[in-house]
Amino acid sequence: MHTTFSDGQAVPEEYLVPALEAGISEIGFSEHLSLFSENQNWCMNPSNVRGYIEYIDRLKKSTDELLIKTSLEIDYFPGKEKEIEAFLEPINLDYRIGSVHYLGEKTVDMSPEFYEGKNFDALFESYFEMVIEAVSSGLFDIIAHCDLIRIFGYKPSFDPYPFYRKLAKSMKKHDVVLELNTNGKNRPLADFYPDPGFLHIFSKENIPVCVNSDAHKPSRVGQYFDEAYELLKSAGFREMALFSKRKRIMKSF
Repeated sequence: MHTTFSDGQAVPEEYLVPALEAGISEIGFSEHLSLFSENQNWCMNPSNVRGYIEYIDRLKKSTDELLIKTSLEIDYFPGKEKEIEAFLEPINLDYRIGSVHYLGEKTVDMSPEFYEGKNFDALFESYFEMVIEAVSSGLFDIIAHCDLIRIFGYKPSFDPYPFYRKLAKSMKKHDVVLELNTNGKNRPLADFYPDPGFLHIFSKENIPVCVNSDAHKPSRVGQYFDEAYELLKSAGFREMALFSKRKRIMKSF
């Protein structure tokens, strides 16, 4: 979930009641952090991370109705692994979410203008290769919206099955959790990330999974979770991953 610490529309406290009303017992905040891009108002300034952590720590003490976890959603940049780890290492997080928003100097999700005049097949392949690099970096516990490149509904001209299979093999090798992100339903794509048609690939490889609302406002906390869990069950999943101080716990659903 994202709050006014990055690109969310409400302060963290405003997410608590919607979570309780949705029957959720555990939530996590994971503000955007992009260490190698400037003037991006959708990311938290790195200098504000300490204040953010302290703020969520105080929030945890304010309620015994919800278990609150602290995270960051960190942009992956190839070749910057050592710098990213050096920044994250002293920060006490329950889990790290890795994400790929940038292909070059621009993000893939801000506007369909990014795709104008470009070969989508090549972009799709480049995006998956970047996500696989993020998986293999060892920096992250969870990979967010692994096929965000689908956000505006564009599709490659080829069968993408081999790309999802390659990603699943890498996640298995590096023991990284797959996120089923329900916020894609609110995007032009109007579907989950990853493409539900390929969830069985990750299930077959026994990739741990978690369900995240990627909520940017309180009304979207827990959005589409019932549908998400039904999809996971139909794909063969029976457990979800939870985290505490970067230790993974599997829980049946």
